Amino acid sequence: MQSRTHLFRSAAVAAMGALLLTSCGGGGGGGGSTPTPTPTPTPTPTPTTVYTPPAAEALSTNDVERVLAQAISEAQARGLPSVIAVTDRVGNVLGVFRMNGARATATTAPAPNGVNIDAQNVTFPAEGGAIAKAVTGAYLSSGGNAFSTRTASQIVQEHFPPAPTTVGLESGPLFGVQFSQLPCSDLSARFGAPGGAALIGPKRSPLGLAADPGGLPLYKNGVLVGGVGVMGDGVYGSDPNILNIDNDPEEFIALAGTRGFEAPSTITADKITVDGTSLRFSDATFAGVMSSGSASFASLNGVAGNLVAVIGYATAAVTPGTAYGSEASGIRASTAAEFSNRDAFVLTDGGGTNRYPLRAGTDGATNSAPLTQAEARAVLEEAFAVMSRARAQIRRPLDSRAQVSISIVDTHGSVLGIVRSPDAPIFGTDVSLQKARTAAFFSNAQAGTELSANASADVSQFVTATRTFLSSPAALTGNVAYADRAVGNLARPYFPDGEVGRPQGPLSRPIAQFNPFSTGLQSALIIGNLGAHLGFVSGASPTDTPARCTTLPDISAGQNRLQNGIQIFPGSVPIYRGNQLVGAIGVSGDGIDQDDMISFLGAHNGGARIGGIGNAPKAIRSDNVVVNVGAGVRLRYISCPFAPFLDTSNQNVCDGL
Repeated sequence: MQSRTHLFRSAAVAAMGALLLTSCGGGGGGGGSTPTPTPTPTPTPTPTTVYTPPAAEALSTNDVERVLAQAISEAQARGLPSVIAVTDRVGNVLGVFRMNGARATATTAPAPNGVNIDAQNVTFPAEGGAIAKAVTGAYLSSGGNAFSTRTASQIVQEHFPPAPTTVGLESGPLFGVQFSQLPCSDLSARFGAPGGAALIGPKRSPLGLAADPGGLPLYKNGVLVGGVGVMGDGVYGSDPNILNIDNDPEEFIALAGTRGFEAPSTITADKITVDGTSLRFSDATFAGVMSSGSASFASLNGVAGNLVAVIGYATAAVTPGTAYGSEASGIRASTAAEFSNRDAFVLTDGGGTNRYPLRAGTDGATNSAPLTQAEARAVLEEAFAVMSRARAQIRRPLDSRAQVSISIVDTHGSVLGIVRSPDAPIFGTDVSLQKARTAAFFSNAQAGTELSANASADVSQFVTATRTFLSSPAALTGNVAYADRAVGNLARPYFPDGEVGRPQGPLSRPIAQFNPFSTGLQSALIIGNLGAHLGFVSGASPTDTPARCTTLPDISAGQNRLQNGIQIFPGSVPIYRGNQLVGAIGVSGDGIDQDDMISFLGAHNGGARIGGIGNAPKAIRSDNVVVNVGAGVRLRYISCPFAPFLDTSNQNVCDGL
C-alpha cells in the first residue's frame, strides 16, 4: 500500500516537472520564427483505488490435511491427545480431528471469588474450544497484522498489559471483544445453509473470541487463509501475566500445525505496539517443536483418532476453504451501484445479492424523522473516505492505511448498510455492528425501560446501579448521547478505568467477581443464548439459540435493538437530527482511537455533505457527565489519534466539532 502511494506521488511529480519544463521553453530565437507548438502532457489520472485486495488464495483439502497431520504429530510427541480444528478466513470449519484419549470437554475459568455466574466455570464440548481458537486466529488477523489467541488474551483483560506489576493501568484496548462473533448473532451466517450459500461467511463462533493460547492464523503464499485451534488440556482461560514465557503444549501443537502456513514474521503481533507496549503473538517457537512434520494425514486418520462432526459447525470430513473476496466467501468487492468508493467490500449471500444494502431507516413508527437512504449513504461514504486517509495503528508496514468495517443502524438497531475495506480483519464486521447498536441503544429514551423489562433480574439491576452511580434517576432515558467509549467507561471493573481500589462501573461486575467470562451487563445479556447454544452443540438439546441475542422486548415483530449483543470498547457515535436521535455508526478493525475518529468524522462529514444530520449536540454528549467518586471524574465521548492522516500533518482533527 505504501509503495503504491509513493508511485502515485512520483508519477504526479514527474508530470508536474514535465509541465514546468514545457512552459519555460519553446519560444524564441530571433528572426520572428514561429515557435514549435508544445504538446500538452497527458494528465496523470487520479487513482480510483488506494487499497490492494488480498490475492485469491484458499486452503485446499490437502492443505487442511497437512495442517491437521502436523498438529496431530506434535500432540503425539507431547503426550497430549487433543481436538484440533481448522477454519478458513471467513470462519468455515474445514475439519475437526479428535485424537484418541482427548478430553471430551473443557471448562472456562472460574470466578476469582468462587461465585460463578455468566460464562464462568462453564463446561462445554472440547470441539467448541478448538473451533473458537481457530476462528480467533483467522478473524483477528489480516494481510497487515497476524494476531493469535495469546494476543487476544493480552488485550481483553482488566489491565493492559496484564501482569502483576501493571495494576493501576487501564484495561485492554479491546476489552470485551471476546463477547463478539456470538453464536446468537444475527449477522453471522450458519453452517448448513442450502445450496451455493453453504460456505458464505462470516460464520459464528461457539464461544465468541478466545483468549486461551493455542489459536493461530494460517497464511498461504503470504495471504491470510484461515486459522488453527487446539483444545487439549481441558482449561479454557487466559494468560494473566505476560512477563514470563509460558511452555504451553496447546500453543506448540498449533504452531506445528502452521508449518508451511506460518504468518509472515514482519506482521506478527510482536512487531506491533499499542501505547508503547509490544503485543504478544506466541510463546512457542519452532525451535521447541518436537515433531518433524513428515507424517501424512492418511497414516494418522483412523489410527491416532478420527475426523468428527460438530453439530452446527462441521461434518466428519475435510472441506477445502473458500477464497476470501469471492462471491462464495460471503465478502466481495462492491459494484458501482452498491457503493461509490471502488475500494469498498460488502457482505453477500453467495448468490450475488448484498446482504446489507443501503436503505432508509425502518423506525418510522417510533421516530418521526428517520434517516433517509441518501443520509445513510453519505455517512458511510464519508466514513470510508476518512478511513482511506487514516494512518493505521495495528498494521505493518508503518504508515499503512487503516482498514476497518463500518456499520450504520437506525434507532431500532436495524442495519442500514455495512461496508468494509478489502483487507479489514473479519472480527470487525460483527463488532462494528455491535458498536453501532450499543451507541444507538444507550442514547435511546427507551434504554432503561427495556433493560428493566428484561426477563433476567440480573440484567434489570444494572439500570438501578447506573442511576445510583450517576446520581441521576433520569439516566438511560435519552437525555445523554453515549458513544461506545462512554459505555466502556461504565463497564470497567474499576472506575476510573484501571485505578485499583476504586468501585466498579455500574455496568460491570465487581473485581472480586470479574474475569473475561463475566464482564457485567455485556455477558449477562447473552448468557442464556450462549448456554442454549452449547447445549445444542453437545447434543443435549435439539434446539439452537435463535439468530438474535438477548431477551430484550421486541421493538418490532421478531426484532429487538441488540440482536448481536453489545460492545464495550470504543468506536461508535450516535447520529442526531438536531436534538433527535436517528441512528448510530460503528467502526472496528484498527486502533480504538482510529475507530473513534472514523465514526465521529464520518457522522460529521456525512451530515455536512447532505445537511440535516450529524453528531450529537455538544450539550448532551456524555463528556458533560461528571461522576462523583472522590474527585469528580468526567465520562469520555471520543478520542482521536495523534498525527491521524497520511496526506496531511493536521492534528486535533476532531476538536471543536
